[in-house]
Amino acid sequence: MESQLQQAQPTPQTVSSGSPGPSAAPRRRHRGLLRYPAVRQLLRFTGVGIVCTVTSLALYAFLRPWIGSQPANAAALIITSLMNTALNRRLTFKITERHRMKRDHLNGLIVIVVALLITGGSLGILHWINPDATVADELWTTTLSGFLATAVRFTMLRHWIFRRARHR
Repeated sequence: MESQLQQAQPTPQTVSSGSPGPSAAPRRRHRGLLRYPAVRQLLRFTGVGIVCTVTSLALYAFLRPWIGSQPANAAALIITSLMNTALNRRLTFKITERHRMKRDHLNGLIVIVVALLITGGSLGILHWINPDATVADELWTTTLSGFLATAVRFTMLRHWIFRRARHR
């Protein structure tokens, strides 16, 4: 990782008293593909996505025997969506201030409805094709359709909800 990063020489900014200002800390300059903010965000988004996917699949597998496939899918997605939006807000897009946090989470719920339509639709198709599908079949189906939902989610987060932080 260090070969990908190059430390820039600090250039202290002076204020009227002549002392170094608060922005005197060195900034990292990324090399190669990491110089593009979208690539860095996609890598962080992938890490958040892995954590949220594992959590969602575990919740689905836990809830499915009691409430059925579609309600278990919806519950798992809704529960993990708040965690996902908070983690993406902080880690992927580097937004730390509390300003607009409620709006970001509400918009995140709208984005999760799109993911729910994609994964729920795939479960519906699976059960239409194979009414006796196993839990393993359902997990594979939600995982594969989750990849499409994830691509849509990243695009919507980056270009709509967190567009103010697209270049971080």
